[in-house]
Amino acid sequence: MSDNATFRRRGRWLTGGSVLLLCAWVLGPIYLLFLNSFSSPSAVTGFPKHWLPSFNLDSLQFFIEFQGVASALWNSIQVATLTMVLSIVLGAPAGYALSRFEFRGKSLFRIMVLMTRAFPLPLLALPLAVMYIRVGLDDTPLGLALVHTTLALPFAVLITFSLFSGIPVELEEAAWTMGCTRAQAFRKVVLPLVMPGITASAIFAFVISWNEVFAASVLTVQHRTLTAFLLTSLDVSPLPLKFAGGFVLVLPALIFIFLVRKYLFAMWGIANR
Repeated sequence: MSDNATFRRRGRWLTGGSVLLLCAWVLGPIYLLFLNSFSSPSAVTGFPKHWLPSFNLDSLQFFIEFQGVASALWNSIQVATLTMVLSIVLGAPAGYALSRFEFRGKSLFRIMVLMTRAFPLPLLALPLAVMYIRVGLDDTPLGLALVHTTLALPFAVLITFSLFSGIPVELEEAAWTMGCTRAQAFRKVVLPLVMPGITASAIFAFVISWNEVFAASVLTVQHRTLTAFLLTSLDVSPLPLKFAGGFVLVLPALIFIFLVRKYLFAMWGIANR
């Protein structure tokens, strides 16, 4: 008994230490962004460092008023929203079809969905830019959103596939016997159950688009997203402005995830059934 108790106690210590290490790994950089964004420029570059911010808004105010930041932020919102909508509109039906129907080439289709992430984006950047120029999609939010949708679509398909697979088909069959069509059964029975997972899939698509920088830098010039704008315009800026830019870039994604966190927790409950 003593050996078992010692083993369990060590396991609890190991679990607690792992959780603390993971929290420090994730929250440490975010706190440093917050600390330096709300400190005066002299405090950011000075020494010794303080662990509490002075709540000086000079760096943030200068960054927000910097020419081009407002338009870049609006471009990021447009592209991320379009990516989120397109990923769900295309990915959810594909996930439903994979979970409910048997057809020739089903396994190959799942592999092909994953293969879209096998090709590095820099390899496709030049032909993609040439094609966009020819069809008139270069330097547009829609054109960039289509590229980001390609990046997010595998996650949307696989997440919704796992969610629809967790819903017993007998629920739909019961709705059919009560007079519902397949579309009505899906809308009234299946959709409310998988809505948390679809919301979580939309969040992933939004964050993928929000953080993507390579395609945004190559395919846009006048309508750059905030990530591309920071990369091309503020790379040689003073350190306080870099922290302010990083904080402004991270903040919307954190707020978005915080507001829909209950759907994220609900998704794991559905997927594990």
